[in-house]
Amino acid sequence: MVDTSNHTPLSWEEITNNLDGVKKQGIRQFIYQYKKHKDRRNDPLYWGDEIEYMIVKIDDEEKTTKLCLKAKDVLETLNKRNIGNRTPIWTPEFGAYMVESIPERPYSDLLYSISEVELSMKERRKELTSVLEEDEIPFTLPSYPRLGVGCFAVPSTERNPNNVTSKPWFSPDDVIYKGRQRTTSIHQNIKDRKGGKIEILIPVYQDIKTKLAFPAVIKTKCKMEQSNDNSIFMEGLVFGAGCCGLQTTFQMDNLDEARFLYDQLVNICPIMLALSAASPVHRGYLSDIDTRWPVLSQSFDDRTDEEKGQKPLKNDRFRIQKSRWSSVETYICPEHSQYNNTDIVYDKDSYEELKNEGLDEALSKHIAYLFIRDPLFLCSETLDQDEILDIQHLENINSTNWQTLRLKLPICNTSTGWRVEFRPMEIQLSDFENAAYAVFVFLVTRIVIAYRLNFVIPISKVDENMSAASKRDAVLEEKFYFRRNSFSDKSITEIKITKPGQLKTKDGNDFCRMTIDEIINGNVEFPGLIPLIKTYLESKCEDTDEETNHLTNSYLKLISDRASGAEPTTANFIRNFVTTHPYYQQDSIVSDIINHELLKACAKKSNGGIK
Repeated sequence: MVDTSNHTPLSWEEITNNLDGVKKQGIRQFIYQYKKHKDRRNDPLYWGDEIEYMIVKIDDEEKTTKLCLKAKDVLETLNKRNIGNRTPIWTPEFGAYMVESIPERPYSDLLYSISEVELSMKERRKELTSVLEEDEIPFTLPSYPRLGVGCFAVPSTERNPNNVTSKPWFSPDDVIYKGRQRTTSIHQNIKDRKGGKIEILIPVYQDIKTKLAFPAVIKTKCKMEQSNDNSIFMEGLVFGAGCCGLQTTFQMDNLDEARFLYDQLVNICPIMLALSAASPVHRGYLSDIDTRWPVLSQSFDDRTDEEKGQKPLKNDRFRIQKSRWSSVETYICPEHSQYNNTDIVYDKDSYEELKNEGLDEALSKHIAYLFIRDPLFLCSETLDQDEILDIQHLENINSTNWQTLRLKLPICNTSTGWRVEFRPMEIQLSDFENAAYAVFVFLVTRIVIAYRLNFVIPISKVDENMSAASKRDAVLEEKFYFRRNSFSDKSITEIKITKPGQLKTKDGNDFCRMTIDEIINGNVEFPGLIPLIKTYLESKCEDTDEETNHLTNSYLKLISDRASGAEPTTANFIRNFVTTHPYYQQDSIVSDIINHELLKACAKKSNGGIK
């Protein structure tokens, strides 16, 4: 992305006056990049991760914890350092208490690179810790449990809830990172575009003494039509954008392979969301969900009432079914178009232009779907762009479609090729856990490519899976639609003697509802992802060593145990800690002292990991 730190951001009104020209330029930019790179081949199969941290100050004397709003200073210190050749890359995130890191260089597709992942994560945590005070801890925790409750940050950000203004109820602007114009502009433009505040409702966990979680004084002021007394109310983008996540990105040999992998990962996304669940507490309450995803989806929802179907279309063009932060809307390979069984809304002018330039229908609809969204950040200095030299208008659209997967274009003037970003996972407490989840997804991509596996099911069933994935204890209590025959009619024994690349997929709607344990560990109809991975690893035994094998098996054991329930998810651990705490009043409230001791326990897990 172009450095816009010295540019002049446009207001939403100014953006609306330039929408047509910006979108047309964005489509032309995609067409040029597509034609330039559609035939490139033999890019190395690199991959990497993104880790997001929140900085928390722990006061053992007062028995309190608070978010530490010092990300700007921390980033300045980190980026001034130059520690050898393995210096990680540090960048800001939405919250003033958040920082993001990626490895200094990507991992390779060779199996021995698996041993580099956890090492890199440990080095990054160590480096971040080194620039913090002794009572400050970098947590890899999706959501801060008491965000928006009282004085939850330092410096103090406490608001008076009786002073009702246009400002958020629970999240003062102080918690937003001010060092990047893009962050503050997107925050404001989401509100201006939708024509109101960002309001979020999620179900509260109903315990024996749970009382009203939705304050009546707020209920009379907000627009939420589906509000009820059993909801946790949050207002402000920070409740979603202020969550931490774990993303992985995979560079593929060519565009065709990237599209194939994208489609095969579509239904892996809800499985990994449920399997990584780590967010049961929001705004000081135990909720009845286990992930941050519903909060993110609502916080980034910039649709107007017309686009939601609550009013007749008059000023807007589309009825849009999903938030900007959502599951994938469409498969992007032509051979999977039959599984796009929902009504796909797309910009028909963009679609026709893409088709006329030689793109197939599947990819044209994917891009045209992205372009039903408006850019949320524009600068006056970069309004008029060249379709050959520039790509920013395209990236402004692509990067603000926060779907579970993202097809990423080659980066101009670099060796970086076509990539697929895997986005649904909740971040885990320890580096060992995060490495396990990242490596597991990496190995899933390897078996998908090697065995040409077919995980495609109707997109409507993927949407149902996503809805189930965030439910309380979904990993054990819910069932998910999954293909039971992702390959030819072979037993797992026969698969073991098949060379990678020789397995053929079986077409047809051969799917059923399975538990995550069955999907990960297998059943009589489906061998399971981990057995398939182990088969693949056996075929590649000459590419690794005993130490890497042992480490890989420890990662697979964690994933297997989480799927079976032998090892609780992070969400289950947090929920159980709260409900069994001696100060818990069976009222769903996570008090200051419970939160303090919970985060102390999380810090212990972060240091010790799970092995």
